[in-house]
Amino acid sequence: MQDINNRIRDRIEEFVSELDQLVRQAAVESVSMALGDTSGGARRAGAARVGRPPSAGRRSKGAKRPPGEIAATVDAVRRHVQKSPGGGVEAMAKALGKPTRELVLPIKKLIAAGEIRTTGEKRATKYFPGRGRRGRKS
Repeated sequence: MQDINNRIRDRIEEFVSELDQLVRQAAVESVSMALGDTSGGARRAGAARVGRPPSAGRRSKGAKRPPGEIAATVDAVRRHVQKSPGGGVEAMAKALGKPTRELVLPIKKLIAAGEIRTTGEKRATKYFPGRGRRGRKS
């Protein structure tokens, strides 16, 4: 009797294990489809990874931007504000093709230099061309 109970328990454990793998695989496939992965092939269930693979040219999370990239963004922001005064950061980000979080530092640098000025607060902040460097009399 003990032997039959052990065999039944083993079969149940195998079934549960196989069912668990199938459920995981289905979850990975549905997440992949939701994220737009159309490769069709799902990874093995235990190796599911959420998010996108790092693409060439992207920085790793937490990595600093090179000074040249920041300087180029500062110039792009300056030109955009001169061309389109009174816009917000969302419109600026859309026009420059950059996420808003990458514009924060360049905007702070331009405000500190007096090259742009702001009106409003928080999401209502609008950017206008400034009067040049601070302390300069015009």
